[in-house]
Amino acid sequence: MQTNWRIGSLFGIPLFLDPLWFVILGLATLNFGLSYQALGGFLSWSAGVVMALLLFGSVLLHELGHSLVARSQGIKVNSITLFLFGGIAAIEESKTPGKAFQVAIAGPVVSIALFFLLQLLSNVLNKTSVLSIMSGDLARINLLLALFNLIPGLPLDGGQVLKAALWKATGNRFQAVKLAAKAGQILGYAAIGLGLAVDYLTGELVTGLWIALLGWFGIRNATSYDRVTTLQETLLQLVAANAMTRDFRVVDADKSLRTFADMYLLESTAPQVYFAESDGRYRGIISIDDLRLVERSQWETQTLNSIVHPLTEIPTVTESTSLVEVINKLEKEQLRYITVLSPAGAVSGVIDRGDIVQAVAQKLSLRITDADIKRIKEEGNYPPTLQLGAIAKSTTQS
Repeated sequence: MQTNWRIGSLFGIPLFLDPLWFVILGLATLNFGLSYQALGGFLSWSAGVVMALLLFGSVLLHELGHSLVARSQGIKVNSITLFLFGGIAAIEESKTPGKAFQVAIAGPVVSIALFFLLQLLSNVLNKTSVLSIMSGDLARINLLLALFNLIPGLPLDGGQVLKAALWKATGNRFQAVKLAAKAGQILGYAAIGLGLAVDYLTGELVTGLWIALLGWFGIRNATSYDRVTTLQETLLQLVAANAMTRDFRVVDADKSLRTFADMYLLESTAPQVYFAESDGRYRGIISIDDLRLVERSQWETQTLNSIVHPLTEIPTVTESTSLVEVINKLEKEQLRYITVLSPAGAVSGVIDRGDIVQAVAQKLSLRITDADIKRIKEEGNYPPTLQLGAIAKSTTQS
């Protein structure tokens, strides 16, 4: 699995490089080096390297614009990554459409500001000097960067602006993201078509392929936005009662530890959840680890009452608790499962990660097999393609 390389931090924000970044750095160096051939061999290639690095410096400042505005709103910025298609800042969602707009527009504003500053520098310097030429070229690149990013479709900044506007108009962030993602998908397919047309009509294979790749990247990321939003909506619609199972056993709290061990623990090696009851009331949960702490010589005389954990002292949720809250509690407290209580305070069921995946899969008609659910239950981890822990966390934060 490809891993990004951390190369430092800016304003406390981790900065990463995707290994494929070196591919585009090399191509950019080649492109600029060939453009500056009139300067002479060594100087042209040196200028090419400098321009390639300045290009990504501009991209970094663009992403930093988004990040610092987000930070000013108290929003966490997880990282900035430079990769094959430029850069991306991993920023959590703003609380309002107005603040989301501010974060979205900050990047293009930085790029436009760089355009004016670099163009001014180019005009001040000697028109024939290397610095003047490079400043002018970098100014135009920043203008193109701003205009390209303002195209109204996710994952571009223009798509984020469109999302903020639709969010303001509809009052529904999820609907806004879906519409902006749909616009991004349409634009992505258009870019692929344009790339193929450029290749066919002009023979510019590299240019056509690059435009098509940008389209593919746009479709992929717009689809990801749409998918995550659908999952967030689903988690908010479902409650604990929709996911819980009665996959637990109820035992007599007055039984001796020996009887309990003989009747239940010897019959199966699979992990089980046991609740103790007496006089028609749930007394609490039995931990097998606590049983092992008791000397075996005392198993005959001690009852389950001596090791039971009362329901008031264990992690619980109610039947009406949002599935988002259930997931966050499981992740925050690193629980294998959680107990669900009825309005009367009795045990209604238990929920583990497999139960959650199954409930979401049923709601969205996802193809998840029984074997997959069993594996999730045993391993206690969500599948890589359905990272519900991270999605629930982002849903709460937004």
